[in-house]
Amino acid sequence: MSQESEYGAGQIQVLEGLEAVRKRPAMYIGSTDSRGLHHLVYEVVDNSIDEALAGHCDDITVSIHDDGSVAVTDDGRGIPVDTHEEYDRPALEVILTVLHAGGKFDNKSYQVSGGLHGVGVSVVNALSSRFEVEVKRDGGVFRHAFERGEPQGDMERVRDLEAGEDTGTEIRFWPDDDIFETDQFAFSTLSNRLRELAFLNSGVRITLRDERERTDEGDVVAETYEYEGGIREFVEYLNETRSEMHEEIIYFEDEDENIQVEVAMQATQELQGSIHAFANNINTREGGTHLTGFKTALTRVVNDYANENDLLSDLEDNLKGEDIREGLTAVISVKHPDPQFEGQTKTKLGNSEVRGIVESAMHEGLGIYFEENPDTAQAVVMKAVEAAKARMAAQKAEELTRRKSALDSTSLPGKLADCQTKDPEDAELFIAEGDSAGGSAKQARNPEFQAVLPIKGKILNVEKHRLDRILENDEIRNLITAIGTGIGDEFDVEDIRYKKIIMATDADVDGAHIRTLLLTFIYRHMRPLLEGGYVYATQPPLYRIRYRGETYDAMTDAERDEIVAENCDGNPTQVQRFKGLGEMNPEQLWETTMNPENRILKQITVEDAAAADKMFSVLMGDAVEPRKQFIKDNAPEAEWIDI
Repeated sequence: MSQESEYGAGQIQVLEGLEAVRKRPAMYIGSTDSRGLHHLVYEVVDNSIDEALAGHCDDITVSIHDDGSVAVTDDGRGIPVDTHEEYDRPALEVILTVLHAGGKFDNKSYQVSGGLHGVGVSVVNALSSRFEVEVKRDGGVFRHAFERGEPQGDMERVRDLEAGEDTGTEIRFWPDDDIFETDQFAFSTLSNRLRELAFLNSGVRITLRDERERTDEGDVVAETYEYEGGIREFVEYLNETRSEMHEEIIYFEDEDENIQVEVAMQATQELQGSIHAFANNINTREGGTHLTGFKTALTRVVNDYANENDLLSDLEDNLKGEDIREGLTAVISVKHPDPQFEGQTKTKLGNSEVRGIVESAMHEGLGIYFEENPDTAQAVVMKAVEAAKARMAAQKAEELTRRKSALDSTSLPGKLADCQTKDPEDAELFIAEGDSAGGSAKQARNPEFQAVLPIKGKILNVEKHRLDRILENDEIRNLITAIGTGIGDEFDVEDIRYKKIIMATDADVDGAHIRTLLLTFIYRHMRPLLEGGYVYATQPPLYRIRYRGETYDAMTDAERDEIVAENCDGNPTQVQRFKGLGEMNPEQLWETTMNPENRILKQITVEDAAAADKMFSVLMGDAVEPRKQFIKDNAPEAEWIDI
């Protein structure tokens, strides 16, 4: 038997302490890209929020430092520093170096908590090149430092607390660049999550500071989030760009078996709904029992009211849930002493008892509101009736499409140049802007695994149309058929034909518009494609520079100038500007945009569903003023002329 094939006790590795985290970081934080990097901050902030939920913390500050570190400071009780009996070490050190060590398992220190597995802050420590903590409690100020999870010396008491000085904790960490693919924290990404936490925890003040940036006055860029109205203000924020059907936010709360339930909702004139469910401050993107209870009760209450008041005479049957939820903005937040989530990523709540508690709260709260506000109730029902009529029309259109497909020799779009492989893991679909780019892409591609679907012009803006109108659009129907998953009730991600769906649009205003229209359609009607990481955008170069037989590609004007100065002695042989993908010949398109060895693809994901909902509403909705303001804020150098 060869050495390589031996398998016995000697081949069994035991990873001690935090070594397992460094060996397999994605198991604990999801990934080592930008998403995982920001997850480190959330893990630390969640501990401060847990202190707030326990009634011991009012102020949280997150600071992005210019040396690549992030600090999180709170005025809670401070991490315990007394000696842990079992480990004979300070509890602070145990919490930061031992997985599954924490105060959230027995419901004594924390009635409600988001961090339930005791791995959060110790994982941050393990994945940081340096980690420093300062604790104020027990009459003193204590400090400890770590490098890649290893303690650097012992915890020290550096001074006594001064009279009137608050207790609290400050954690500062430097992510390990041996672990992470990027070390750049995005202010916007952090602000979205921190704003969300402030909405979900009324009265808590959260400040985000970015020491890398300065205002015109020379001050550090900072934003503070504090919402006494809680999730009511969250709904108001989400509906800033929408036309509401009733001014008052419908709000009610309930508590049963130590489980707290809050619901805030408002109906709008828009076609797209925006419903977000949270459990212990965690965005449960995949829903769960709390969302099921909300939807079930909403459908029953609205149908009961409609039938009692004879408002469904135009329909053969009751309203469906999707009809009622059209244009509805809602936030559901539950706080549970012992929530059961699916995995450390916590994307779905599983506690069966929560469904009944939420249903009961909805029945009572919404039922009373409808009785007291009959005009609003009737408007909600009539909008849902219109949605039901459109849904039935869309079903007929889908049935007609299926019948036509069954009669065709092939059900795939005629414009689609499909690939040879039938394995979605290997297959790529390029959605090319225009017939010219589509023609070049078809010649340039590797037909073994690359498919090309040209789309003509700008597809329908789905933000402004119901499904029946959307399905009349040929380009969208071709897209749905090519991807293979279906949409609406028939969507099934298991039927996907390509695991890479790549938007290949020009690097100009029209290209950006087409890409936004495509993303709006995918987000509203095929969101699991974004959540699964299947959607990409090409990033073709803007310039191609040649000098003495060498070829260089530049993405920006600045990069072009740098290449010319450093690689071409300031005098290149040729500088070619690509105006669009259609102007590239097949060889250039392959080399710059389609060749997996050379191309640059940007993966499009959804980190914050609430922020994405609002942004699509701003960019693609009916309200003009919010869109104009967004453009002004993000294009400060543009010259504006009011006409």
